[in-house]
Amino acid sequence: MPEQGAPTPHLEQRTAAAGTEPPAAAVRRTGLLVTLLLGGLTATPPLAMDMYLPSLPEVTDSLRAPAATVQLTLTACLLGMALGQLVVGPMSDRWGRRRPLLAGLLVYVVATALCALAPNVEFLVGFRLVQGLAGAAGIVIARAVVRDLYDGVAMARFFSTLMLIGGVAPIVAPLIGGQILRVTDWRGVFVVLTVIGALLAALVWARLPETLPAAERHTGGVTDALHSMRRLLADLPFTGYMLTGGFAFAALFAYISASPFVVQEIYGASPQTFSLLFGVNSVGLVVVGQINGKVLVGRVGLDRVLGVGLLTVTAAAAALLLMTAGVFGEVGLFPVAAGLFVLMSAMGVTLPNAQSLALLRTRHSAGSASALLGTSSFLIGAVASPLVGMAGEGTAVPMAVIQLVAALVALTCFMAMCRPWNTRAIAEGAEN
Repeated sequence: MPEQGAPTPHLEQRTAAAGTEPPAAAVRRTGLLVTLLLGGLTATPPLAMDMYLPSLPEVTDSLRAPAATVQLTLTACLLGMALGQLVVGPMSDRWGRRRPLLAGLLVYVVATALCALAPNVEFLVGFRLVQGLAGAAGIVIARAVVRDLYDGVAMARFFSTLMLIGGVAPIVAPLIGGQILRVTDWRGVFVVLTVIGALLAALVWARLPETLPAAERHTGGVTDALHSMRRLLADLPFTGYMLTGGFAFAALFAYISASPFVVQEIYGASPQTFSLLFGVNSVGLVVVGQINGKVLVGRVGLDRVLGVGLLTVTAAAAALLLMTAGVFGEVGLFPVAAGLFVLMSAMGVTLPNAQSLALLRTRHSAGSASALLGTSSFLIGAVASPLVGMAGEGTAVPMAVIQLVAALVALTCFMAMCRPWNTRAIAEGAEN
């Protein structure tokens, strides 16, 4: 295993020998702006989904579509982000990070603009699929850039920093969405998303340097990319961390897709109240993520912190199931909101540490590894999304059931495949 320190020394040494400037040095020149850009790219999923959440009931009425069908607009976007990462990740390993990223952002802007013009729910689902496919570039390449530059503890801390920046998006996105609905309809939400996407693409074009030098790129085609992914999946701990993060994300996305209806339809809250509660939960995720990066990482083992986070998610999901099923009698919005707050906050240690531990297993295929991590999370989340609406809009039990099952599966994968007590064997099995 490499030393768990600051930027990866082997990368700087090889790029210097090849006569090019080390990518870490290029990023240090631009400093905070590049960090904010990577955070903006990481924020693509919450921007594309969370700003739209308060308008879901309005979309249902406007397009005269059932709630379960409208929830498919979330599933389509999530599915697109999952599949797009499988393509963009290997592309970035072969052609570098900048070109695939810029191409994806341009298509994302066009698809988002078309969402604002969708005449019916079928077109909206289709445009959301394309939006997700293109938006995948920002997600997968942001993680690959971090892996280009950092290793070990430094990488885990940087992921926590990205969670702070990216965590601002789910805080402000539904709040902005709720305010947009005061002056326009749901189509205006997509207009704002189009403008944000265009600004992000312009900043990436102007200020984000290439972090993968030519000497480090893969020259093979699809066969080589598939071989890299097969090798990664054959590594049991990598696959374990991948599935752990994926099912934890499914518990999170069950909340994302069901909470607009649970809070507004079942408990009678306004879109603005829902946006406020969603923002408070996101603050919990960001604060715990910063505690993870600034306090825990480097002092407590990543596996131990991840295990505690998974146990907390499982306990919160179990409590929510008991409350929504009426075991404690009729409960109001506040107890349910408190349970969701605990669940969301625990994601601040669960998701970044699962990603860091998985990426520590690979050195030369960061794009492919990032693609597998993202694809598994989004595919599992895409399955969870329609399940929470199968029992209709009048009960929150399906949301709680999906959250609990996903948390239990994540915990099982972590214990059975990652074997966190056997850290020496894990270190010896990591890719050199």
